[in-house]
Amino acid sequence: MNQTIGGRISALRKRDGLTQEELAAQMGVSPQAVSKWENEVSQS
Repeated sequence: MNQTIGGRISALRKRDGLTQEELAAQMGVSPQAVSKWENEVSQS
């Protein structure tokens, strides 16, 4: 299994039936943060 971290976050979130918004709420972060992680967008 050669998956990126973002791909793994997305796959596990979907496996658990969560939306990005639901995962964000559980983690105490914004939905935009989850989206950035999944799409591997970094801030420089």
